[in-house]
Amino acid sequence: MAIKRMDNVLIVVDDLEAVKAFFIELGLELEGQTDVEGPDVGRLIGLGDVRATLAMLRTPDGQGIELDKFHTPDAVRFGPVDTPVNALGIRRVMFAVEDIDAVVARMLTHGAALIGRMEYGTAYRLVYLRGPEGLIVGLAEQLG
Repeated sequence: MAIKRMDNVLIVVDDLEAVKAFFIELGLELEGQTDVEGPDVGRLIGLGDVRATLAMLRTPDGQGIELDKFHTPDAVRFGPVDTPVNALGIRRVMFAVEDIDAVVARMLTHGAALIGRMEYGTAYRLVYLRGPEGLIVGLAEQLG
């Protein structure tokens, strides 16, 4: 059996409301939010006594980002909030955008910090931003 599609990527967060607002401002839509808890959830993810709030966001083309705020057990932070891009593990999420300058300007007014920008030949303009909790978001605008 073949993979049909990627459904979502999980990001564990401490400040669910701030991260959710950041992604909504970026252009994702809140699909829903719920609390989960109990032994079935704990067995699924390999933890005991789980209680968490989940928020599912979707891009206009249906790709998902799930944000989880753990109430029990407490979330564990590995490394600094401003972990560098070359640290092992998942480091960023990249979105294709139109009018990258307008998106960057809007996100900077909502607390994002500019990491860097470049043009990739004549194909793309790229920008890396750091959002709440140190999340790195890449933006790509196709040229031509």
